[in-house]
Amino acid sequence: MNTRQVIDVSVGPYSLSTTFNNDTSCFSVGLEDGFCVFNADPCELKVSRDFNAGIGLAELLGQTNYLAIVGGGRTPKFPQNKLVIWDDDKQKPAITLEFRTSVLGVRLSKSRIVAALLNSIHVFSFSAPPQKLAVYETYDNPLGLACLSQKLLAFPGRSPGQVQMIELETGNISIIPAHSSSLRAMALSPDGEILATASEAGTLIRIFSTANCTKLAELRRGVDHAVIFSLSFSPSNTLLAVTSDKSTLHIFDVPHPNQVTGRSQSLASGTEEGTKQKWGFLGKLPLLPRVFSDVYSVASAHFEMGDEAVPGSPSAPSFGSSLGKPRKGVIGWKDDQTLLVIGSGREGRWEKFVLRDGEDGKRYCIRDGWKRYLGGG
Repeated sequence: MNTRQVIDVSVGPYSLSTTFNNDTSCFSVGLEDGFCVFNADPCELKVSRDFNAGIGLAELLGQTNYLAIVGGGRTPKFPQNKLVIWDDDKQKPAITLEFRTSVLGVRLSKSRIVAALLNSIHVFSFSAPPQKLAVYETYDNPLGLACLSQKLLAFPGRSPGQVQMIELETGNISIIPAHSSSLRAMALSPDGEILATASEAGTLIRIFSTANCTKLAELRRGVDHAVIFSLSFSPSNTLLAVTSDKSTLHIFDVPHPNQVTGRSQSLASGTEEGTKQKWGFLGKLPLLPRVFSDVYSVASAHFEMGDEAVPGSPSAPSFGSSLGKPRKGVIGWKDDQTLLVIGSGREGRWEKFVLRDGEDGKRYCIRDGWKRYLGGG
């Protein structure tokens, strides 16, 4: 007798994953029966493909017709150790890569395909046929973490909390001992000059210069343990957005190695505006616990996490979530004042937030709209 509970179809489709494309103009959604692509703002359906089988991960390359897809859900379209580059114009696979273990994450550029497995990162040329360019060993990477820019590739190192950074042109490798515990999230700035990392503790986000691997700042999300969902830099490389299982979106000012004046300099040096962001005069007093002198967010807002899991939902691979839970709080910046936050699951939501200056001189993050992107709201 089949005793497995099934998803209540009356609540509509169930999304397995969701990711923004490179320029945040669109986001793609892996579904139990195929995939969808939406325009990011306004949130409107652009493409819908019904495979009658599950897509656990769908990663769109820019505004092209190519997506990286991996099977998922209860009845996967493809084996989960197979990465397919889908040509949506021709409605067929353009490239197929097969591995010994499940593909947990994918990053795409016009020249490279990066596949993240549990203990390795595989780099291929984006060509037909693809050419294997490199393989790197990693510590356990169940979230499929990897960041790809025009010049750099960053991913977990061989020890917990380490980051390996590769110069794509030269192959030079740098190691950053970012945290003492395993990495939970990481992000490269649009210009590739800054790297942000968070560990499983979820209390501190660290900012590093990719040019020389020096630590530029530590940003405190809070004092309680949290699961960091997403890190994302603004288009100007001067703001960092963070979401966590506290259902809170935080916005931080970040220092930049090429911008040594104004707000960035104050953050790096801990003077003037930087200390105002801390705890006022407490940031200047000696011998106080560091929690009083850390840099806190300049604005925050609540975002809707929705359901965490449903009976019968997929449990492995996790595709950027943990313990089989759908991914939440994925951040995309439309511009330096506008953020989008999306999540997967039974009630996958799209939310829009704007940053505004208050009359009191402070900045505020305000929700400007929301939508259940698969219908129902």
